[in-house]
Amino acid sequence: MFLLMELFYSGMADGDMLVLDEEESGHCAKVLRHSAGDMISVIDGKGTLMECRIVSASPRRVEAEVLSRTAGWGGHPYDLQMAVCPTKNMDRYEWFAGKACEIGVDSIVPVTGEHSERKVMKPERVQRILLSSAKQSLKGKIPEILEGSSVKDYISSCRSREERLKLVACCFEDGSRPRISIREALEGMPAECRAVSVLIGPEGDFSTEEVRLAVECGFIPVHIGPSRLRTETAAIAAVMAVYSHFLL
Repeated sequence: MFLLMELFYSGMADGDMLVLDEEESGHCAKVLRHSAGDMISVIDGKGTLMECRIVSASPRRVEAEVLSRTAGWGGHPYDLQMAVCPTKNMDRYEWFAGKACEIGVDSIVPVTGEHSERKVMKPERVQRILLSSAKQSLKGKIPEILEGSSVKDYISSCRSREERLKLVACCFEDGSRPRISIREALEGMPAECRAVSVLIGPEGDFSTEEVRLAVECGFIPVHIGPSRLRTETAAIAAVMAVYSHFLL
């Protein structure tokens, strides 16, 4: 029986055995007082849930035997990449990452726009938040934090990705293509399309050149309702729109 309220993570599974790292081992053996013979549930961060029996337990190292595996556990029937400019206050970006993981996101790309106030982001803390959120929301897959880039470089890298619906959320019309609602864009995608990329700008929005380049590379300019939203709010609204389109 899975102990889903006590979910652990291991990136060290080899065949029928796995090891928890020191942090996870401390929580398992010291805080929750698990010992040899106890059953635990472990995710591998790639989408698989493993039911395990502890073989040996210490606060620094827990070893367990894998008894069964469930692939695609807690997953969703789409692939969502959120390219979001880091906010000036990193707490807000970390909040976005955690909530996006709870709802359903596959990868996050920190991008820097011409109007960005924050140019550098250290991904280590965000990665820890994603791990915690994946366990809390009962997901086997931990979203990836991809290497950061400029908005223009990211847009250019998406030019050939025709298999994805590509959306750029902006606060203005640049004249090249009128904005539509994100709901309209999702409803207009081919039924077989299950991959979506959404680009969210910084507090000062995108520049005209950035939006124009995005449209040239196949992005559809969208709005997320009549309200002017903060970066992290707009990003979460977009994540929820995709979730609602496919699952609600």
